[in-house]
Amino acid sequence: MKRVAVFTSGGDAPGMNACIRAVVRGAVYHGVEVFGIRRGYNGMINGDIFQMTSHSVSNIVQRGGTILKSARSREFMTPEGRKKAYEQIQKFGIEGLVAIGGNGTFTGATIFFDEFGIPTVGAPGTIDNDLYGTDHTIGFDTAVNTALEAIDKIRDTADSHDRIFFIEVMGRDSGYIAIQSGIAGGAELVMVPEVLTPISEVVETLKQGWDRQKSSSIIVVAEGDEEGNATEVAEKISRQIGTEIDMRVTTLGHIQRGGIPTAYDRILASRLGLGALEGLLHGQKNVMAGVVNNELVYTPFRDTIRLPKPINEDLLRMVKILSV
Repeated sequence: MKRVAVFTSGGDAPGMNACIRAVVRGAVYHGVEVFGIRRGYNGMINGDIFQMTSHSVSNIVQRGGTILKSARSREFMTPEGRKKAYEQIQKFGIEGLVAIGGNGTFTGATIFFDEFGIPTVGAPGTIDNDLYGTDHTIGFDTAVNTALEAIDKIRDTADSHDRIFFIEVMGRDSGYIAIQSGIAGGAELVMVPEVLTPISEVVETLKQGWDRQKSSSIIVVAEGDEEGNATEVAEKISRQIGTEIDMRVTTLGHIQRGGIPTAYDRILASRLGLGALEGLLHGQKNVMAGVVNNELVYTPFRDTIRLPKPINEDLLRMVKILSV
């Protein structure tokens, strides 16, 4: 394999630039020409492809976001769109791809290979940490620390005013950010999509706190919790305990996706980027590079897409014990 390309797709995540850097410099080291594709599959369709050098990735390891930009492509979901993408790949003589993204990115790569035979190795870039085949995804650690910083600050005002705060973090299908930021931030309760936490249980937890003279509480809610988002949860609880209790809702939103990546994310992204590139050069295809128990592993895209990644039960148990 003499020519490869790298692109980022789906939601951005801190550390993606470190991953791009590792792919490009790894390719240079191995004597392989490397191209960047801007704006994911959209850029592939439109031919927004350019050759990269070691200098192309200078001074980006510390930057959040992605220098290659990102986008979700409706056109690539059609056979016609994928055919256009293949024609552009052929035009540049690209023989393999490194895709930095999540489930949607890897689903597209799998279909692309089935139709046109272009091999892809993925690097897991998503703050949600919801991909089977790796202990952590690129951007997750930074997102947790961003959420934690906000929780720490909100706790100060919650304590000052004897308030209950419902803090909503990202996680439509995964509660990893919620559980880890909740434990680190000393939350009284964490609500995640993987486990049903009835409103009655939340009310009981709050009442137990009041019995212990607890005047303020923090409840971290993943946006995809079965009881609803943080606003909906707060409204349900208000109907049960009355409006005399001072409650506030804070939605952290997209600040969790941005910012300077932590040292952990930079190192993980570099390891996964180089692992994806070298895996591609050594004949791997339709797999995701991941780190499990500190070992680099390759997991088929179909498993990464299909298999769930459950939250460690010990983490859920910790929240309950440590909130007493």
